[in-house]
Amino acid sequence: MTTQNRGSIAKVVSASLIGTTIEWYDFFLYTSAAALVFGKLFFPSNDPLTGTLLAFLTYAVGFLARPIGGLVFGHFGDRVGRKKLLVLSLLLMGGSTCAMGILPTYATVGVVAPILLTLLRLVQGFALGGEWGGAVLIVSEHGDDKRRGFWASWPQCGAPGGNLLATAVLAILAATQSDEAFLSWGWRIPFLLSGVLVVIGLWIRLAVSESPVFLAAQKNDKTTHAPVVEVFRKSWRAVLITIGSRMAENVSYYVITAFILVYVTTGLSLPKSAGLNAVLIGSAVHFVTIPLWGKLSDRIGRRPVYLFGAIGMAVWSFVFFAMLDTKNSGVIILAATIGLVLHGAMYGPQAAFFSEQFPTRVRYTGLSVGGQLSSIAAGAVAPLIAVALFKEFGSTVPVSLYVVSMCALTVIALLAARETKGESLHSEVLTERGHVSA
Repeated sequence: MTTQNRGSIAKVVSASLIGTTIEWYDFFLYTSAAALVFGKLFFPSNDPLTGTLLAFLTYAVGFLARPIGGLVFGHFGDRVGRKKLLVLSLLLMGGSTCAMGILPTYATVGVVAPILLTLLRLVQGFALGGEWGGAVLIVSEHGDDKRRGFWASWPQCGAPGGNLLATAVLAILAATQSDEAFLSWGWRIPFLLSGVLVVIGLWIRLAVSESPVFLAAQKNDKTTHAPVVEVFRKSWRAVLITIGSRMAENVSYYVITAFILVYVTTGLSLPKSAGLNAVLIGSAVHFVTIPLWGKLSDRIGRRPVYLFGAIGMAVWSFVFFAMLDTKNSGVIILAATIGLVLHGAMYGPQAAFFSEQFPTRVRYTGLSVGGQLSSIAAGAVAPLIAVALFKEFGSTVPVSLYVVSMCALTVIALLAARETKGESLHSEVLTERGHVSA
């Protein structure tokens, strides 16, 4: 790769990383707030766990909107380009998050408050459904075939980056404010901060050029079918592989980063800072290791790295809770950190692996629809199921078994997939057998 090309891909990576970090900041901010304050402010109940369950229900609603967002953004992204849709997704996400920061609570307007919160959550989910596919694609399609795993893994860092930023802001507020002040008005600050971050993200994202792979394919595209029709006609196997491969990655991530906040406060009677600090430090390590896993996938293949993460997570799901039960802050931090490193083994190669499953003309749609359908089946319900299992059985063993079952589904999907390391993205036809041809 020439110095000029290296500078170009670095610019694209930076724009995608900053944009996805901001959007995941918005999305994870809601997740943390649902665990810490929304149950009390928007869904008041005599039982803390019941209020938290209701708050996580609106959290899940955001996931329901993600496949719709993926379908809409994917359709237009495959027709008019990746860049324009990425700008729109950033505006929608930032606007809805800022609006959450000025929402009246249940005590002020009654049932209108949770309704408004749910509507804004739908907008968040819709925007994120289109963001992820476009962000990883514009990097994948700018980069070279031999190092795609490494370059495409950087937008994936937006998830721990956004979580890191959201958790850091909440941790600072928790440390500098009383519980009463945080519950009264302090929780609004990180939501309003999103407006500033969006301005920065737009400034950088607008400077990025359109995907050269997309521009080349657009000139030769003579298909009349909508991208989604083409996806389910010729790339249905890739969609199923994408869905199955994300099950363990999605569920384990939200158990480690969202359910931990519920468990340490309600189950272990520890201050919320114990969970926040663990997620904060774990996310920092997660951020650093994701590109390393992506780089490793360029050397030994996508599937071996991904399989290591899925199998490792199945084992770690039991060790994780045993370490939390020690109530030792250092051990809790270590439990979350190792869990997130194992998650990175799945998340790092994922962007390149999924991009390589679909032909260019339907790549945005296929990647977004497959990725976001799995979010409904996995990420949307993961904290909800984890809280419900813990409430019902008073034990974390059922939660661990839940994670293990999702890891088993991912292993099956990966074994059914072909290895895609080093494949060209300039392909235009994907046959029913899953083999790419130019």
